[in-house]
Amino acid sequence: MGRLSSRFIGLLLLSAFLAFGSAAGFAQDKAAVTVKDLNEQTVMALSWMEASAEYRELCYQAYNLADMIVDKAIAAAQPSDKPLAIICDLDETLINNSAYDAGMIGTGNSYAGKTWTQWENAALARAMPGAADFLNDVQGKHVEIFYVTNRDQAGLAGTIKNLQALGFPLADARHVLISTGSGDKQPRFDQVARDYNVVVYMGDNTNDLPIGTYHKSMAERNALVDQNKAMFGTRFVALPNPSYGDWEGALAPGYYGLSAEKKDQARKSVLQYWTGQ
Repeated sequence: MGRLSSRFIGLLLLSAFLAFGSAAGFAQDKAAVTVKDLNEQTVMALSWMEASAEYRELCYQAYNLADMIVDKAIAAAQPSDKPLAIICDLDETLINNSAYDAGMIGTGNSYAGKTWTQWENAALARAMPGAADFLNDVQGKHVEIFYVTNRDQAGLAGTIKNLQALGFPLADARHVLISTGSGDKQPRFDQVARDYNVVVYMGDNTNDLPIGTYHKSMAERNALVDQNKAMFGTRFVALPNPSYGDWEGALAPGYYGLSAEKKDQARKSVLQYWTGQ
């Protein structure tokens, strides 16, 4: 083999080595998505809930609409009818838990039953704009209020303390219907409906409404909402919550058991992309 051929082969080997080294370095530089990265994705949603006038507008709009529905039901009620009631979810429907979620930003922490119970018992959730005025107006019209929540027994005392401190009426164990082992609210809806004519359901999650979306897929949830579109604004009132909810778990089968990287992929898979010409 001549000198030129040996040098040429050497150059080829060097080029291959450098290319491999560059690829290896790139692979090391491209870190996997972490829980901390997922938490960072919530910043815009939480900032909007904390700071925007538009969030306040939507809250006021929802409570004003619900109040009008109550007034219409009172005007139509007959003496022989069941007494009137409304059913409201708590978290992100009447009270704001943004501080709990914001506390995870910059960390590798995620929602956990232990820390959530600690948050409940700290009784630091704030009333959403207009919530207390709305509830007291409804109670003043002699309409019963039931808070149907998936908080559980461990946080019940703190929850009632929190609601009372915010000036919410009927904040007691009879009216705060907690989870008893299932997140399906339908049995509790049925329990109230046996004795009352429920004229308004309010929630930030489709599972807060009696339309059967519990444990359904994303497509099924959307279809059920579409099937019940005439009920929104007439009996169902939705509150804004872009930061969390069962919509996230419906993004992919087994979503909550996925790695942070797979969750990131699931979140982005539903986006429609346009990058220009």
